[in-house]
Amino acid sequence: MRLNQNILLLGKKVVLVPYTSEHVPRYHEWMKSEELQRLTASEPLTLEQEYAMQHSWREDADKCTFIVLDAEKWQAQTGTTEESCMVGDVNLFLTDPGDPSLGEIEVMIAGVTRLGLTKFEAKIGQGNEPSIRMFQKLHFEQLAVSTVFQEVTFRLVMSEPERQWLLQQTSHVEEKPYRDWWLEPH
Repeated sequence: MRLNQNILLLGKKVVLVPYTSEHVPRYHEWMKSEELQRLTASEPLTLEQEYAMQHSWREDADKCTFIVLDAEKWQAQTGTTEESCMVGDVNLFLTDPGDPSLGEIEVMIAGVTRLGLTKFEAKIGQGNEPSIRMFQKLHFEQLAVSTVFQEVTFRLVMSEPERQWLLQQTSHVEEKPYRDWWLEPH
């Protein structure tokens, strides 16, 4: 999504940066793991397919992807590469053109202020107990079970008090221009 292509979110423990081609080699290595493939319901891709996927996600108007960096490691030494600090990713998929306030989320971090989302859905493989427990702890409610896709759909509808609480909890997060910040010593 082009909306986040120049946005860096700097938190106390993590930094969120747009998913760029620089991140693909490490991401591709992660996704070779059979366990990660199973937990994320992903198919193995070639490196070329992974580059094409990254490009597609950047261009698609219905996907917003950030790479999660370890903030301490990333800020510790000038010249540290983002790739060496990668610890995960955060994805928002705008799945319902009829409801622009709904986004399918893989990790609940971004989306509340800039995208105007008030509802989040998470689709999780039925056997992925750690993710199911995490989303239940985040107050997501089970919405549906698909035996065909072997996944459970959870939804969180943000009330105004919940939105204010989340904004308060993340008030330390700074939004900065991605490339300008990236060029500065950190």
